[in-house]
Amino acid sequence: METATLEKPDAMQLVQNENILNVNNLEIYYGEKRAVNGISMDIEKNSITALIGPSGCGKSTFLRSINRMNDLIPGARAVGEIIYEDLNILSPQINVVALRKEIGMVFQKPNPFPKSIYENITHALKFSGIRKKKVLDEIVEESLRKAALWDEVKDRLHTSALSLSGGQQQRLCIARTIAMKPTVILLDEPSSALDPISNGKVEELIVELKHDYSILIVTHNMQQASRISDKTAFFLSGDLIEYDKTEKIFTNPSAAKTEEYISGRFG
Repeated sequence: METATLEKPDAMQLVQNENILNVNNLEIYYGEKRAVNGISMDIEKNSITALIGPSGCGKSTFLRSINRMNDLIPGARAVGEIIYEDLNILSPQINVVALRKEIGMVFQKPNPFPKSIYENITHALKFSGIRKKKVLDEIVEESLRKAALWDEVKDRLHTSALSLSGGQQQRLCIARTIAMKPTVILLDEPSSALDPISNGKVEELIVELKHDYSILIVTHNMQQASRISDKTAFFLSGDLIEYDKTEKIFTNPSAAKTEEYISGRFG
């Protein structure tokens, strides 16, 4: 059976479609347990979409479905559609390796490889066939600059990434993702393990990155969601309760459950 590709649509189509992802009636199961209940939502291009809700509400499960990370969990399966560039990425014909280049992910805890800063960024590039040192050097610098880390590490690129601070390690992980030239970046609580100063730097970076990427971020920090996101989705017990512009969600939510969560009455 032929594997579906991830070819870019033409420029005219990109202009006409303001959404990078269209999610239609998505259900996600772990065995017989349904963790996400028939969610439909559109994700806008070059925007930051925050996913909020109490622990176990389905927001991280939803996020991981977008680049098929749930495939790694035994018994996990998804039903419905996630449309990305005219393809349903849940289709078994999708090349998952190619998909994860286009839709990169950064996790809660910084996870640099036990290699040099330089090798952290070039490892996947070499695996994908890029070998010329000049090209690798250019991508390393470009990625570190975009991750607001170049000036801090340019003189120690060949020292261990594990010598960096937690905040620097997380920005390195973002640079490593950027190096693969994704279209979408998924962030699963990327600053929850960081100190306030490092958290602020990561937030500033995320806001800057939306000019070049479409970003989805899971966060338990509602102040963070209100500061950096354009739209916010509130999840509860596997349901999408409300999805709207962030300002409206935080100042005049439509659903009573959203208002209760935002005001701290539960969660």
